[in-house]
Amino acid sequence: MSTMNISLPESLKSFVDEQVGERGYSTSSEYVRELIRKDQDRQRLRALLLAAAESAPTQPADADYFESLRARVRRGGA
Repeated sequence: MSTMNISLPESLKSFVDEQVGERGYSTSSEYVRELIRKDQDRQRLRALLLAAAESAPTQPADADYFESLRARVRRGGA
């Protein structure tokens, strides 16, 4: 694992220290890693949503569509 040093104003450092204590993180590094992972997930989700928005519609997601999904689940098929 590589190391990165960051500088924070006292108010942000205090906030990080509070979050570490209140949310059960062992270290501030663990907290920051979790924030970065969540940001990566958010960016991946955004990319997927944008790709979906740009794609051509297929089948309408109406009551029949959801009932067909339920039927597939009941049959055990995907």
